[in-house]
Amino acid sequence: MDTDTDTEQNSREVYLDHASANPVLPEALQAMAPFYHSLFGNPLSLHSWGSTAREAIEEARTKTAALIGAPSQGLLFTSSGSEANNLAIKGIAFARQNQGKHIVISAIEHFSVLQSCKRLERWGFETTLVPVDRYGIVHTEELVKALRPDTILVSVMHANNEIGSIQPIGELSSLVKGHSNAVFHTDAVATAGIIPVNVAELGVDALSLAAQRFYGPKGAGALWLRRGVTLVPQIDGGVQEGGRRAGTEDVPAIVGMGVAAEAAMVQLNEHLAHLIPLRDRLLEGIPGAIEDVVVTGHPTQRLPDNVSFCMQFVEGEAILLHLDAHGVAASSGSSCTSRALKASHVLLATGHSHEVAQGSLLFTLGKENSMEDVEYVIRTLAPIVSRLRRMSPLYTKYLKGRAATA
Repeated sequence: MDTDTDTEQNSREVYLDHASANPVLPEALQAMAPFYHSLFGNPLSLHSWGSTAREAIEEARTKTAALIGAPSQGLLFTSSGSEANNLAIKGIAFARQNQGKHIVISAIEHFSVLQSCKRLERWGFETTLVPVDRYGIVHTEELVKALRPDTILVSVMHANNEIGSIQPIGELSSLVKGHSNAVFHTDAVATAGIIPVNVAELGVDALSLAAQRFYGPKGAGALWLRRGVTLVPQIDGGVQEGGRRAGTEDVPAIVGMGVAAEAAMVQLNEHLAHLIPLRDRLLEGIPGAIEDVVVTGHPTQRLPDNVSFCMQFVEGEAILLHLDAHGVAASSGSSCTSRALKASHVLLATGHSHEVAQGSLLFTLGKENSMEDVEYVIRTLAPIVSRLRRMSPLYTKYLKGRAATA
């Protein structure tokens, strides 16, 4: 390797893990700062300090709701997208249990939905998992087949955070409403602020989102509920958020979420125009530079910032460590499960074997990434995979088998 390339690898840093975390927008940080010191009042207090904090929350509520085309009255703040999903699944299920105890979800939901349903099963609820095709798109006929007279809730994520496939939520919600009285929830953590999201167009009754996905602070999320949809609070002890989520509000984080939501809405088309060419170059360039690569997710119906593969005959975690040594940050699936060292349930649900799924690699792009970053990743990844495969007994066996049949 020549000196120029060595210098580049020692100096270049490329962050491609934006689905896990983003830097907070400077304007959001600036708006948050006063609420840590001079404007520190409790929103429930009757004095002016409390009024200022309360007004700031309501302004943020309006801005955040606007991002998803929703009326602000139905939006309540949570600490994360995972909490919003927990509140939606458990809260709606408990509120409607007199009408039935059957829940339908897709097989590739985030663990905050899957585990919420498992928890409910201990209370007598029943869950049906709807299968997906090889691209991660829900089988519509299987969804309709899963519905029953006692189905009270259906949850299908708007887009999968691991493979990037975008579900036809409008079509799915229409089917559900045409065949049942179930409430339809969607986990839009992967999409809100990234692609256009409008609750009326999607036809959903409940929607979860998180600030960190669109350059807001960690520790801020939200759940929107259509008027008339009720839930049982999962945190008791206070009247905050209309009595639906007790606990003193994190006013700075909520303010930051509102500012970030407003910025995301204004800059949405600009970000799409920036991200899509970078995504498409990675989707084309990596399989072109490396053999035996499986592109995961839908080829076109996918998030503009998502690039996901399975590198056969190597483990994703090993690739990540080598990439990190070369200044590249990536992931091997959901940030909530990346340290579990287990095959992704999403990849297994889309028909990939355990062996192939172990080679999962996910790049998620951000607004600061450039085409030079993308080309650097393509150049850097190929020799890493080649080196790891030379140490893989599976790859050696594969080469011998290929040679024998040539």
